Amino acid sequence: MRGFCESAEELGFTSLWVQEHLFFALHPSAPYAARPGMPVPEAYKITLAATELLTAAAAWTTTPLLGTGILVGGYHRPVELAQRLAAIDILSNGRLIAGLSVGWSKDEHDQMDVEFTTRGRRMDELVRALKACWGPDPVNFEGEFFSIRDALVAPKPLQQPHPPLLSGMRSEAGLRRTAALFDIWNPASGTTEQILAAVDAINGQRADGAAPIDVIQRVFTEPPFVVPGLAPLSIDAMQATVATAKANGFREVVIDTAFTTEVHSPEDWVAFPARLAPVLDALR
Repeated sequence: MRGFCESAEELGFTSLWVQEHLFFALHPSAPYAARPGMPVPEAYKITLAATELLTAAAAWTTTPLLGTGILVGGYHRPVELAQRLAAIDILSNGRLIAGLSVGWSKDEHDQMDVEFTTRGRRMDELVRALKACWGPDPVNFEGEFFSIRDALVAPKPLQQPHPPLLSGMRSEAGLRRTAALFDIWNPASGTTEQILAAVDAINGQRADGAAPIDVIQRVFTEPPFVVPGLAPLSIDAMQATVATAKANGFREVVIDTAFTTEVHSPEDWVAFPARLAPVLDALR
């Protein structure tokens, strides 16, 4: 992992990302990514803990942004998460992007004693409570799921008023949450036209005076599930996606390597950023 991070920074990649999963249920009680019949990807059999890995990446690098793509809201409480993310923001000298979404795994929510059907409402409240924790002391917050009374919550993040908040949601309700609470939207699928249409819808729901939503698009070296006609992306295809994203004013493109089948050893992972480096030519 250290070699991967150091190579990516040296080559000029501008951000590094982690994702969060707890365990691999052999008999899942809810479909993967809300797609009935879709098997859970084999890559989820092991996932390094997200905030710990991001802290290591903060120590191993000096310039790339460090993003959670994503943390699952139901696995966290606001004071705990506010402290952990603020620590990463401080240790990285203000490089954190805090990505959150509602998640898809009922089994993982059950492990955290969180009622799966409440995860949307709970997400709304979690983000508001996070912002309160990162704001002035004393912190007071009262909601359906969380209560914080007359507390000093420290440390505060280096980025003020808070690190950029990224949404991984794309349902109708998720887009409403994105418009109300987040700074960045992270679509993992869709054509450029579909993404731009969704951005228009999000911006149409933004509060008066709120900045337009930023976009960090996600593409996959290989898709997380088998879709007829959807093959692994070539370097040329990724270059085209990046060039189009830049032309449309998107903030970043994340190349998600989590589901690649082309690496089989630690040495393969260390070499992987160099294999992807030609994609950077689209920016030059």
